[in-house]
Amino acid sequence: MTPIIQVQNLSKSFTLHTQGGVTIPVFSNLSVDVAAGQCVALHGPSGCGKSTLMRTLYANYKPTQGRVVVLHDGAPVDMVAATPRAILDVRRRTLGYVSQFLRVIPRVPTLDIVAEPLRTWGVGAEEARDVAAGLLTRLRIPERLWALAPATFSGGEQQRVNIARGFCAPYPALLLDEPTASLDHANRETVLSLIEEAKARGAAIVGIFHDAPARERVCDSLFEIESFRSAA
Repeated sequence: MTPIIQVQNLSKSFTLHTQGGVTIPVFSNLSVDVAAGQCVALHGPSGCGKSTLMRTLYANYKPTQGRVVVLHDGAPVDMVAATPRAILDVRRRTLGYVSQFLRVIPRVPTLDIVAEPLRTWGVGAEEARDVAAGLLTRLRIPERLWALAPATFSGGEQQRVNIARGFCAPYPALLLDEPTASLDHANRETVLSLIEEAKARGAAIVGIFHDAPARERVCDSLFEIESFRSAA
């Protein structure tokens, strides 16, 4: 079976143009496959490049070399070489990303922010809002807040809105950047259940989990990343 996500000989470094063009290596020659229904945890010491790798997989960063191939509509798409339009299409319909922080959209109600990924799939407004309402309920966002924009929500509430949005559409692949960070026990359990449900329907997941028990519960394997800093 073709993996949903393939990382092939991926390297990334940053050039500091304001400091004489100094090059800072982050990671080198990484390769990993992620199959349907599998969760792979990125693992390594602080500063080894886990979050940089996640952003590279999502094509927010361009790697120094290598390929990130995502199976999209049955065909492989190299996120490194793809056009911006192709990347956006992969993000809309195949590759979801739950970051640690919510990009707050001014004046848009929370319910619509969560429902928006399903709307881009062509799901009707009422059905998409019903799914969004169910997720917000599971993540304990009070219904009185659903009609409000989340700009004034607490950090924890915004994080849970972000998680609800990330799980609203049944993406074939998901990138999760510390999805249980700073959550209380009840909401942590809900997020872990959402991850398990996504795996059960066949989603390929790459995640960063500093919470070791959470990592042990939902992840099938660890992908070790060596730190250039610790190796120096």
